[in-house]
Amino acid sequence: MVGLKPSDVPPPLGVKMASAGLAACWADIVTFPLDTAKVRLQIQGEKTAVGGIRYRGVFGTISTMIRTEGPRSLYNGLVAGLQRQMCFASIRIGLYDSVKNFYTGGKDNPNVLIRILAGCTTGAMAVSFAQPTDVVKVRFQAQVNLDGVARRYTGTMQAYKHIFQNEGMRGLWKGTLPNITRNALVNCTELVTYDLIKEAILRHNLMSDNLPCHFVSAFGAGFVTTVIASPVDVVKTRYMNSPPGQYKSAINCAWTMMTKEGPTAFYKGFVPSFLRLGSWNVVMFVSFEQIKRAMMVTKKRIEDPN
Repeated sequence: MVGLKPSDVPPPLGVKMASAGLAACWADIVTFPLDTAKVRLQIQGEKTAVGGIRYRGVFGTISTMIRTEGPRSLYNGLVAGLQRQMCFASIRIGLYDSVKNFYTGGKDNPNVLIRILAGCTTGAMAVSFAQPTDVVKVRFQAQVNLDGVARRYTGTMQAYKHIFQNEGMRGLWKGTLPNITRNALVNCTELVTYDLIKEAILRHNLMSDNLPCHFVSAFGAGFVTTVIASPVDVVKTRYMNSPPGQYKSAINCAWTMMTKEGPTAFYKGFVPSFLRLGSWNVVMFVSFEQIKRAMMVTKKRIEDPN
């Protein structure tokens, strides 16, 4: 057995939510430069390049950012990103099993439609709580840190305050519709695919319920999710980063992209999206399974010290 063995007792809701939040934070720390590169590539094309800088490919973007803005620029928005994951992942991932059981009435082996419904439900719930943190994260990642270029925001809390004062509550929840759409897609695809791949592996005795099984399941889930969610993700990023008045709505943003840049614009940043989402899924799901099991071991020791 590679890693900690599964608990004999199903983990309670609190353990699942805490494990999901911590695992997602760790995954964000590991993969954040890829996410920042993805955002820069996605917004490229909607406005004139600042300082004449053009980004080419994920690693070219990372290299350019390090050369022109310094290595710290790769982690612009990390604080907001961690805030987002603690309230976002704990809901969308931590509540998934509970919502799935609610829809089935506690029955085992729910069908795919029930899993999809549960994933969409927790994804939409999570966005409702975490949207302001996502807006701030995206804007920090899009912000170019060059000498002589005015910065929109100087700190995370200042960003929340500035957006609220200048754009109101609507500014903090800007892009909620495309984000709900995106996260409903991401969540149900990610969790359902992971569920199905993992169950198939265990059912056919290809692997035991350990780290290699979690790795393969998470990698497959990351690829499928990227293919399905990329177009909505690009629209979400462009719309949330846009100044007031640039787009009338998320649909107008998508239409502008289609007419001005063509359908390939919806897959801008696909490689970094996959590298980020694939690696994020691997780190998150593997960590989630292990943290959850470690918490159950600790809980058992506390309750039964002998």
